[in-house]
Amino acid sequence: MKEYELSVLFHPDLEMNLEPALDKVKKIIESNGGKINKEENDGKKRLAYSINGQDFALYYYFDVSLPSEAPAKISSVLNITDEVLRYLLVRADERKAKMEASRQAEEASTEETKEETEEKGE
Repeated sequence: MKEYELSVLFHPDLEMNLEPALDKVKKIIESNGGKINKEENDGKKRLAYSINGQDFALYYYFDVSLPSEAPAKISSVLNITDEVLRYLLVRADERKAKMEASRQAEEASTEETKEETEEKGE
């Protein structure tokens, strides 16, 4: 399975009740053999240009692991989903993931050292 990033722009009218639309996208991913590793709600933002008469959209990001045939199937379903204004499904950059993992490990070791120093001072 390969790592992908999925960015979804939801219709702004769904702001108060986004859960059914999110569940629909998650079900699409999982029914095609995918696994959601991380998800992030980036909130409501103004669009650079109007899409289907909308000036705002709800931005949501997913880091997913997908089998090789799944991206085409997911794309075809998201194209006809009414709640989704736009989406972008791209392969994740492996170098970025490695760099992020090393940065997190470095932060964790820094925090451990800080905690040990505080314990010795007490």
